[in-house]
Amino acid sequence: MIINRIELTDYRNYERLELDFDKGTNILFGDNAQGKTNILEAIYVASTTKSHRGCKDSEIIRFGCEEAHIRTYLEKKDEKTRVDMHLRSSRSKGIAIDGQKIKKAADLMGLCNVVFFSPEDLNIIKNGPSYRRRFIDMELCQLDSFYLYNLNNYNKIVNQRNQLLKDLYFNPQLKETIPIWDEQLISYGNKIIERRRQFVCQLNDIIYEIHKKLSGGIEEIKIIYEPDTDEESYADKLKKNHDRDIKSKMTSVGPHRDDFSFETGDIDIRKYGSQGQQRTAALSLKLSEIEIVKSITKDTPILLLDDVLSELDSKRQRFLLDSIGNIQTIISCTGLEEFVNDRFTLNRVFEVNKGTVTLKNSNISDSDTDDKPELPADEV
Repeated sequence: MIINRIELTDYRNYERLELDFDKGTNILFGDNAQGKTNILEAIYVASTTKSHRGCKDSEIIRFGCEEAHIRTYLEKKDEKTRVDMHLRSSRSKGIAIDGQKIKKAADLMGLCNVVFFSPEDLNIIKNGPSYRRRFIDMELCQLDSFYLYNLNNYNKIVNQRNQLLKDLYFNPQLKETIPIWDEQLISYGNKIIERRRQFVCQLNDIIYEIHKKLSGGIEEIKIIYEPDTDEESYADKLKKNHDRDIKSKMTSVGPHRDDFSFETGDIDIRKYGSQGQQRTAALSLKLSEIEIVKSITKDTPILLLDDVLSELDSKRQRFLLDSIGNIQTIISCTGLEEFVNDRFTLNRVFEVNKGTVTLKNSNISDSDTDDKPELPADEV
C-alpha cells in the first residue's frame, strides 16, 4: 500500500494543502512548529480515524473553523482508492470510500495500515502501562476487525459500569444490576485477553531476531503479557471487588488494566534497564510492528517517522534506515545533514515553512504519483 496524494482543508495550520508523494522515501524538513508533524498526523488520522496524539477532532480543526477535510489517494497493486474524511467540531466525523459513505468509522480500519514512529515511542518501555496497551490496541485494531469490535464494546461497558457505580450513591437499589454489567464485561474482556495473548506470541516470534541483531548479538528479548486477570478467574475477581469498586466508583478488574513487560535475561527492562536498553527495545518493537503487518496482511504498511532519527545514535539510525527496505516512508526532520551524509536515497524532498510546503527536489520512482483516480468528488 502507498499513499499517492493528500489534500487538506482547514486542518491544523493548513488552510489548503495538496501534496503528492513518491512511492519511496519522502522527506519533510524545516524548523520546529512549522507543520511537519501535522501532515504525518493527517495521514494517520485518515488511516485509523484517530490522532496519534490522542487529540479530539475539534482540536485538529484549524483555529476559527468549524470543520476540516482530509482526502487521501491510495494505491495497492494498481488498485486505486480515495478516502474522504470530514472532521466536525460538534458532530462525529464523516467518512467516504470512493465516494460511498460508510456507516461506522471502524469500517475504515485495515484499509491502509500505517506505522507511526515518534520520539515519544522511544519511551514506550519505561512509561506507564497505558502507553503499552495503546500500542497493542492501535496495531490490533488495524489488523483485526473483531478485536476492534470487542475493544469498542468493552470500553463502552466499562464507562457505563463506572457511571452506574457513581449513581449508586443516589440510588443504592441499582446495585442489583451490577452482575448484568459484569456478564458483558467478561464476554468482551475474555476475547480481548485471548487475542492479546496471541498477538504477543506473534510479536515474540519477530522481535527476537530484530533485537538480537540490533544489540549486536548480545541480548535476547522476550515480551511477556501480564493480564490483570485470566479468563478462568475473571468472574470471581470481579465479584470479589464489588465493594472496592463501589467505594472507588471505578471498575478495578479487567484488560483495561493489563500490562506488558520486556525482559532480557532476568532483567525487566521497564524497571531496571538502562536508557540504551529501553530505546533498543522500543526500536525493536516498532520494527517488529512493520514485519507483523507484512506477515498478517501480505502487504507493506506506510511508515511515518516523525523527527525520530534525531533521537537515535548513529548505530540505531543506520539500523532503522537499513530495515525500511521497499516501504513507502515519509520522514520529518529539521535538516537534511544526516541523510546527505549517509547518502540516503531521497525520492522527494519538501521544505515546510509556516504552513507552506515547497517541493525542493523530485527523484521520481517508477510510480507516477500524480496519477490520481478519476472519482466523483462527493461530499462527506
